[in-house]
Amino acid sequence: MEELRARAAKVRPWLSPWGWRMDIIPPASDERTSLIDRGLVLNGYFTEAQIQEFHRIGDLWLEHKDTARTIAARALETAKADLEELKRKKLEEKAAKKVAAEERRKAHRAAIEKRRLEDIVFLGRGVSGKLADRRSDVEALQRAGLPVLSSPADVAKALEITIPTLRWLAFHTEAAGAIHYRQFEVPKKTGGVRLLSAPRPKLAAAQRWILESVLAKIAPEADAHGFVDGRSTVSNAKPHVGRDVVVNVDLKDFFPSIHFPRVRGFFETLGYSPAVATVFALLTTEAPRRRVEYAGKPYWVAAGPRGLPQGACTSPAISNLVSRRLDKRLSSMGKKHGATYTRYADDLTLSLDPGRREQIGMLLARIRHIAEDEGFRVHPKKVAIQRSGGRQMVTGIVVNRGLSVPREEVRKIRAVLHAAKRSGLAAQNREGHADFRAHLRGKIGYVMMVDRQKGERLLRELEALAP
Repeated sequence: MEELRARAAKVRPWLSPWGWRMDIIPPASDERTSLIDRGLVLNGYFTEAQIQEFHRIGDLWLEHKDTARTIAARALETAKADLEELKRKKLEEKAAKKVAAEERRKAHRAAIEKRRLEDIVFLGRGVSGKLADRRSDVEALQRAGLPVLSSPADVAKALEITIPTLRWLAFHTEAAGAIHYRQFEVPKKTGGVRLLSAPRPKLAAAQRWILESVLAKIAPEADAHGFVDGRSTVSNAKPHVGRDVVVNVDLKDFFPSIHFPRVRGFFETLGYSPAVATVFALLTTEAPRRRVEYAGKPYWVAAGPRGLPQGACTSPAISNLVSRRLDKRLSSMGKKHGATYTRYADDLTLSLDPGRREQIGMLLARIRHIAEDEGFRVHPKKVAIQRSGGRQMVTGIVVNRGLSVPREEVRKIRAVLHAAKRSGLAAQNREGHADFRAHLRGKIGYVMMVDRQKGERLLRELEALAP
């Protein structure tokens, strides 16, 4: 025991790494532990074998106690590494997707640009719905002797312009910074103003092609005399000579009332695809516009639907062709009731033989009904009923007993010629005409067209005047 006490006296517990640990069994090699083990055996608490088993288990614990922590640490390191790898891969995937998306955008932009150069799929809101339909009735077009066109590209090729130029000419917008027409107002004889729209050169060229290559090849109804080769105000007035009653009716806002959908529908009836019909209709119609300023810049804002502009070379022909059914219906109705029908632009004329005056009210009602059914309106202030007892006029020509120019018009010309004999022709040019002689020659030419002998006499008087 003395030996044990001597050994114990030398032990410094606070210097031992195991002295205060309660989570492990210290090894047998530890001096303090060895003394405790010996004391436990000597006092009979445990046997030597039990002490050895304790230390065997303790050694195993010391050997393996950090395994779970090591595994957890390694797992954490592995997880961190995996996470970093995942982040790296995601970044790579994101970068790859970004590159792929940019490539797709470039390809899409290139495809759009290519299509913009080769095709037209949009020409503005409210007018582009049929541009995808390229189905033309080729046989119908060939029978009519019309150019076979199915797509906007075909139209551009026929007009000898590029697709972008065609898009620029045909595009519809509600507020435009610039327009293809020079618009101006002229006073009407009956009061108010008339809006004239003169197309600018490039659009005018496209309209001329449509007029010459398409519209000119389709004949209007025989009863239509305005804007038709070989017909005139004279041919329009002639069928009404010597009738008992002549009824004149004016259609209100004739050109502007023929709107874009009707014009497109007309071109479709010829056999053109909805796409081509849309382009043609946009090239030949325009909206009335008013000038406004926004942020210091001028804009031309649409003040109504697109219609036939007064000033486009295509408007007269289109108006005649769109009005074919109107002419057929009014002519048929007139024949049924013994009336003769003609139309010169927006002026409708029906004339009756004696004994049919009681039909005038019914005829006027039928004219209004048919006109409205065909998309037109009768001007309520421009309906004239002319009986044989008074002067009867059709498109400015007197038709009572024959064709003649109103006397007051002839008198004005004679008065000018008579005064010019005394004071010279230039002194009579009170309205400042650039070529007054040509102006008079035009007026005399009109008289000659109606009454050749009277016109020739006036022309001789004009030619006799000194230059």
